[in-house]
Amino acid sequence: MQDRSRRSGNDFLDLIGLTLTKRDIQDANRRLLAIFDIYGMMYGMTYNITETNMASERFEMRIDSDLLERLDQWRQGEDDTPSRAEAVRRLIEAGLAHDDKGRAPHLSDGEKLISIMLAELIKKTGGEVDTNVDLVEKVIQGGHYWALGWEMPGIFHGHVDKPSRLRFVVDVLDMWTYIEEAFEELGEKGKAHLSKEADSFGEPVQFLGFDANSESEHLCIARFLINDLGRFGRFREGHRDLNSHCPTLEGYGKMLRVFEPIRQNLVGRRLNLDQLAAILNSRFAR
Repeated sequence: MQDRSRRSGNDFLDLIGLTLTKRDIQDANRRLLAIFDIYGMMYGMTYNITETNMASERFEMRIDSDLLERLDQWRQGEDDTPSRAEAVRRLIEAGLAHDDKGRAPHLSDGEKLISIMLAELIKKTGGEVDTNVDLVEKVIQGGHYWALGWEMPGIFHGHVDKPSRLRFVVDVLDMWTYIEEAFEELGEKGKAHLSKEADSFGEPVQFLGFDANSESEHLCIARFLINDLGRFGRFREGHRDLNSHCPTLEGYGKMLRVFEPIRQNLVGRRLNLDQLAAILNSRFAR
């Protein structure tokens, strides 16, 4: 027998022979909110009630203890200390609101005012800029924000580097720094031995980069780190373009799995010959 205490609202309506549409429920919600507004004005009381859609789905998820602790810290910082479920809902909404991929650019009222003031200042001072100032003014005045993406795709492209890809590229560059330094320190005998142990690499053992066709984001991150931020300077030598012209991610991933445990003990020393061979050979391991 069904437990009546667990009946849903729709079950109850069916029980009493009443059927309401979604629109009926929404209208009822609005009227109820209006009543509370009137009651609040009469008695000087404020109610924190929002209109709800009534249509929802149960969603379950599992998170580790560290993330759960961060979630609790976040919700305790909120004025109303929401429940965990409500905190997750707010964070999801905030994240989705800031995901502008594929959407037209959006300017806040303050950004609109600053843009218009700058446009007027440029025109009055006769400054020479590459930006079409008249177009920017028309975009803001007419709300044609999509036009910014059309006319200035280099600025309004909606792309943001993924943190996971940035971490992967940094780890790969760090690994190859150790590999190249260790290879350069080998004598002729060591290099001859390595060529036998890791003959698939040939000589010299050198970082080739990422594939421009299938790994373009990784390649752009690497070039930006090296050429613009001045990190991993050894890869600027010899004017390397860092385009491997072949897929590399799977192989680098295998190499990192061997390198990372070794990396923890590389403070003040280089890779030895056996470690170097093990890392290089892991790229082609199955």
